Amino acid sequence: MSERQEGVSFSIARMSFARRMNLLGKIREIAARRDFTRAGTSDIDKLEGAVLSAEIDQVYVEWGLREIHGLTIDGAPATPETLIQRGPEDLFHEALKAVKAQCGLDENERKN
Repeated sequence: MSERQEGVSFSIARMSFARRMNLLGKIREIAARRDFTRAGTSDIDKLEGAVLSAEIDQVYVEWGLREIHGLTIDGAPATPETLIQRGPEDLFHEALKAVKAQCGLDENERKN
């Protein structure tokens, strides 16, 4: 159940060894580029780092969010794709938190 919107719930994919390897493969390159840009000191580096962090968040949600119940977006039942593209940002972040919890990430890892 959503903590932010009454009547909304998420279905999250279960973690397995193969699914973990799939996820790590998807985020490995983005995370390496993000870490490189975070080492920079310019405003452009900081902006690029923020964009890459958001890309990683999107990969997590695409990978782990299976269904959304009780939410419509633009008059149609919400899907993971519509939540990412046009949904409420607070629900996106709540779904992200749920996916990362399923991945077994602790609070510090979730912040990254």
